[in-house]
Amino acid sequence: MTRISLLTIVALALIGTILCGQAFAANTLADVKSKGVLVAGVRGTSPPFGTINPNTNKNEGYDIEFVHYLAKKLGVKVEFKVVTAANRIPMLMDGHVDILAAALTITPDRAQQIDFSYAYFRTGQKFLAQKGVLKSVKDVEGKKIGTARKSTAERIMTAVPKAEIVPFDDYPKAITALRQRKIHAVTTDEAILAGQLCLLERAAATKGKFEIPEIRLSTDLYGFGVRKNDADFLKFINATLLEMEKNGEARNIFQRWFGPQSECPIQRSNFAIMEKLPEN
Repeated sequence: MTRISLLTIVALALIGTILCGQAFAANTLADVKSKGVLVAGVRGTSPPFGTINPNTNKNEGYDIEFVHYLAKKLGVKVEFKVVTAANRIPMLMDGHVDILAAALTITPDRAQQIDFSYAYFRTGQKFLAQKGVLKSVKDVEGKKIGTARKSTAERIMTAVPKAEIVPFDDYPKAITALRQRKIHAVTTDEAILAGQLCLLERAAATKGKFEIPEIRLSTDLYGFGVRKNDADFLKFINATLLEMEKNGEARNIFQRWFGPQSECPIQRSNFAIMEKLPEN
């Protein structure tokens, strides 16, 4: 085989791969309708966003309810695949899931890899620690701080360069290390920490011993993730989110998982799903 022929074959293969990738991304909405199943990448150990109910062995949580609504509107079934902070974007990009509904913070870096829906949740990065250990950002200096791999914890490294970041595969493992005093605190979004604090409060051995101090490093927005240039699918998701805000379902879901009667109450404040978010 000549060098020119070999180069031609390689070039055609690359072009084919690119074109297939573009078609793959562009047809998710049609593909989901055709196969009759929406495959969603969700968290399995991050209450109240996504967990596995030990009694029913079914996925449940805030993100899960949004996915069910999307699937119902499409008239298809749902298949959930549990993802981690580290593998969720690769799982989407490689086609293992159709959508990410996994407490995923919208960031510029991630937006270069995938496309995001309108924001459906607002939170901010805080800490979970034993009571009295952290009272200000300065107290974080020199401390071992746990977080999930490939999460947005780089903010703490910028805000508190003297802190030592200790990565874990998931938050339950970080919480275990916190309980064993191998680390001084865990950092991530407040809503995820609230879920972990709820679990600590259920156990007699840890009840009343931990807290989320009023130390905020950021304000973050969550969005659903889809593959790049998946315009029709993204348009459908955004339209459905606006519908859910207008008909009150988005607020109802929030009340079930974060309202005053929930295990992890936090304030929705003036947040609403919209094309352009309020200034504060």
